[in-house]
Amino acid sequence: MLATPVVALVAALYAAFLIINYFVQLYHHRRNAKALHCKPATPGDTSLLGIPAFLRLTKAVREKRWIEYVSSQYSVYGYTFRLCFLSRTMLSTIEPENVKAILATQFQDFSLGTRHEQFYPFLGDGIFTLDGPGWTHARGLLRPQFTRDQVADLALLDDHITNLIDLIPKDRSSFDIQRLFFLLTLDSATHFLFGEPVGCMSPPGQTTSVLEKYSVGNAAGFAEAFNTAQDWLSARTRAQGLYWVVNPKEFRDATRKVHEVVDHYVNIALESKRHPESKDPNGRYIFLEALAAQTDNPKMLRDNMLNILLAGRDTTASLLSSVFFYLARHPNVWNRLRREIVDAFGDSKNARAEITQTKLKDIPYLRYVLNETLRLQPPVPANFRVATKDTSLPVGGGPDQRSPIYIKKGTMVMYNVYAMHRRTDFWGADARLFRPERWEENAKHGWEYLPFNGGPRICLGQQYALTEASYTVVRLMQHFDSIENADPHPRQEPIKQSNLTMMHDLGVPVKLYASDGI
Repeated sequence: MLATPVVALVAALYAAFLIINYFVQLYHHRRNAKALHCKPATPGDTSLLGIPAFLRLTKAVREKRWIEYVSSQYSVYGYTFRLCFLSRTMLSTIEPENVKAILATQFQDFSLGTRHEQFYPFLGDGIFTLDGPGWTHARGLLRPQFTRDQVADLALLDDHITNLIDLIPKDRSSFDIQRLFFLLTLDSATHFLFGEPVGCMSPPGQTTSVLEKYSVGNAAGFAEAFNTAQDWLSARTRAQGLYWVVNPKEFRDATRKVHEVVDHYVNIALESKRHPESKDPNGRYIFLEALAAQTDNPKMLRDNMLNILLAGRDTTASLLSSVFFYLARHPNVWNRLRREIVDAFGDSKNARAEITQTKLKDIPYLRYVLNETLRLQPPVPANFRVATKDTSLPVGGGPDQRSPIYIKKGTMVMYNVYAMHRRTDFWGADARLFRPERWEENAKHGWEYLPFNGGPRICLGQQYALTEASYTVVRLMQHFDSIENADPHPRQEPIKQSNLTMMHDLGVPVKLYASDGI
């Protein structure tokens, strides 16, 4: 009989505590905001706990237009606004000052949130999943490898690009060059990291015996498992705090298959460390062996290899695909770029000079084309961070959106590189158009141009990606005189499939012609 009054009393006290705590926190945050001279951010869609916003985004994802949908919100609410997403208050911004604060000047105030938990089954404890001391250690392991001369080892790329050219139709028929670029970058990345390619572009009938020993079966099976695992990582990210619900058998099987292959190479590297006499007698540099010299932990090696493989393969393939998407639609750009390349290096029949990383950098228009492509189609179009403490961002508050904004601990802040790269106040009235010449007019840009992230977490492989992309473009332009857009539905803006990185959902259909018909 006494239980009911006791329970009621406890419930009443708990309710009172929650109410009092709410007002205490409200006072605390208002006092902090005032001390930091903050003003409220413009409200975006905050209706019904953010459920309508979630449903609209889900529909946009299904229709493969979520990047454009999210970007369109800035024209409605301004360059920084708050929104509610499944009852969680978030901030969305394309202000360079805010992005600089998140990634650099206030780096310690923000983290990756639950990314580690979301990505852990596949990527483990790596440079893209960790924060704090773990991230510092992982970056310390990897950084020395990306400052070596081997990053500019074009000889390693040469055979892979020759294989790529061999796969291009010789009858001038159309083909999807994006598919070939993903094969190229998987082979080149595994060659650079593991010491041998998985053989995605091997001639018919030539198999890769290493992969046959494992459940992936062959190079195509490895690529498929790698893609499947990434698709599910993206789904886990969209589920936010409910990421643990997204763990289907397909994801677990794909993860197991990829791990088997990477573990094989890790074991070889560790065995080579224990028995130096088994190393390549030519002293060829192998990324994994260099990393194994710093640690005997097989899981640490596998995790970091997977993190680098994901970035080294997908972002470069995305960049190359977008470059040829635009070149196929802008013959004037193709003609000027090819003319400058042939003037510098000759064509495939009459080589004029050796292609080196230094000489690649000496062709300004090649750099302009890559920069303009990265501006319009950044491989990672959007990202986020989570506040680790009560803090603020420089701009976005008040009616004019120029005052600081107060950020509570736990708030997710999204920054949209894709939309920021298309702001007309930074890039001109033609910001949505592909025009490499804009970099000839003004090549200096700050935080409004961010294809490789910035601050302490800036991409370690930036030079590797740009070197590989530049060399690939040069080799193809030496071999082929002209390009033709073979898209049956010509468009100036691609339909995007964006999971962890962006790719063209319908591929990049083109025709390439050589003057001698070969």
